[in-house]
Amino acid sequence: VQLQAFGGGLVQAGDSLRLTCTDSRRTFSNNGVGWFRRSPGKEREFVAGVGWRGANTIYADSVEGRFTISRDNYKNAVYLQMNNLKPEDTAVYYCASSRSVFPARDDATYRYWGQGTQVTVSS
Repeated sequence: VQLQAFGGGLVQAGDSLRLTCTDSRRTFSNNGVGWFRRSPGKEREFVAGVGWRGANTIYADSVEGRFTISRDNYKNAVYLQMNNLKPEDTAVYYCASSRSVFPARDDATYRYWGQGTQVTVSS
C-alpha cells in the first residue's frame, strides 16, 4: 500500500479545503481510513475516520460539524472536506489505512501512512 495525501495549502480563516488520499496500489478499498494531523510542538492527533463502505464515520470533537470525511472506492480515494477553517487547524495532515474495516481513533490501529500535506490557516 502506498498512500498519497494532497490538497493542502495556505488559506484564510473561514475558508475551505478538500484533502484527498489515494492508494496507488488500489488495496485500501477494504479497509478503514483515517486522517490525522500534527501541529508544530504537538503530538499527532486523530481528525476523522471512515469505514470501508463509507457509511461509518467518526470525528474528533474539534472538527465535528466542520469537517466531512468520505470515500469513493471506485476512484480508490478518501476525501476530507474542511470548512470554516481556523488557525488552530494548521498542521500537516496524514491519511492512514487501518488494519480493520472500521474507522478508529487510535493511531496504533493504522498500518500504512501517507507522506502528509501541509495545511496553513491564517487569521
